[in-house]
Amino acid sequence: MKKILLLEDDEILYETLIELLEAEGFEVVHVKDGKEALDATFVSQFDLMLLDVNVPFINGFEFLEELREVGNKIPAIFLTALTDIASLSRGFEIGADDYIKKPFDFDELLVRIKALLKKRYSSKKIEVANFVFDTENEELYKDGKFVKLTPYEKIIAKLFFQNIGKTVSKYELLDVLNEGCEMSEGALRVHINSLRKIGLPIVTLRGVGYRFEEA
Repeated sequence: MKKILLLEDDEILYETLIELLEAEGFEVVHVKDGKEALDATFVSQFDLMLLDVNVPFINGFEFLEELREVGNKIPAIFLTALTDIASLSRGFEIGADDYIKKPFDFDELLVRIKALLKKRYSSKKIEVANFVFDTENEELYKDGKFVKLTPYEKIIAKLFFQNIGKTVSKYELLDVLNEGCEMSEGALRVHINSLRKIGLPIVTLRGVGYRFEEA
């Protein structure tokens, strides 16, 4: 289930959007101001953000600009009544993926959301820093050069590239790896360390699992 952060302070609109998005199978976390939005990004991982601009404390532009400055690349769509070219330009300059002017058609919004998610998460080649992973051929490239991986390392790398910024438990990894044969937690750590030596940004979350950081 894809998780969406909704930053919107208009009660009628956000209630309608929550109902619409949940009916389409999305999990929605709603916040009314930019400070709440920042707090939400610290405690949850989102697949997409829907952002109003004119919200209290930290406006939508400032919120997204702050996220982009620290390397957060979660897809973002602005939903705003601002129609001037300057606002439109600023939205894209700070890293918006799309910009929809209010009032908008809800069916059009759904089309744009699904198109953006498909573009971002269904790509056969996923980039992180100076690495590219070809999910179709299960091939890793660093600075454009092919990196040879063992069969188990390919499986682990693919899972991480498909879950950038999300926590992957050791049990999830072992479930995937154990389809071929039984693997111990010790053996898993050995494979993880081998991928780290290549330079992949894998962070250990003690007692929980691992996270593949995009920054």
